[in-house]
Amino acid sequence: MNQSAPIVFVVDDDDAVRRALTRLIHSAGYRVEGFGSAREFLECGSSEDCTACLVLDVRLPDLNGLELQRKLNGAGRALSIIFITGHGDIPMTVSAMKAGATDFLVKPVCETDLLRAIETALGHASRALASRIELDSIRDHLARLTPRERQVLGLVVAGRLNKQVACELGTAEKTIKVHRARVMEKMEAHSLAELVRITDKAGITR
Repeated sequence: MNQSAPIVFVVDDDDAVRRALTRLIHSAGYRVEGFGSAREFLECGSSEDCTACLVLDVRLPDLNGLELQRKLNGAGRALSIIFITGHGDIPMTVSAMKAGATDFLVKPVCETDLLRAIETALGHASRALASRIELDSIRDHLARLTPRERQVLGLVVAGRLNKQVACELGTAEKTIKVHRARVMEKMEAHSLAELVRITDKAGITR
């Protein structure tokens, strides 16, 4: 199967449940990997460069599901998580959802509900991955700018005209035009509107 295809990770310490879930998910056409504990999953070194979601039991023998969620979030690996449990309660559900879980299903899990939840979670994951890749690209482009070009970028997206930028930086307007052209080229922006959108996404305040 295509190694870049979406993948579903299943973490459940009940061997029978884990096997049943992985068979179901595989039969639906997804890549799937099963793990018997949170630590086993963490040690697998799963790739962050593919669309993935995690079907996660709340009650686990080492780290519980909520602790694993916190650990992943703290490490910047905010996977789309579908919690499953036979012991769920409302506070636990609220805590999981506030921390970014996409769904919370009670055992025995309805197959249709699980597959629908996986489809939704992978949709979230795909959009998050695309956004992260775009942000990484923007940061690479920003790193190419000289300190003076960064100054010009900030003033341009703040709405300053070339002559205003030149006045503020104490240089000639034609020099600013050169810097501005280089900024547009390095940032791969084809218009001022696009440059503003890019800087907004990168968190550059105007």
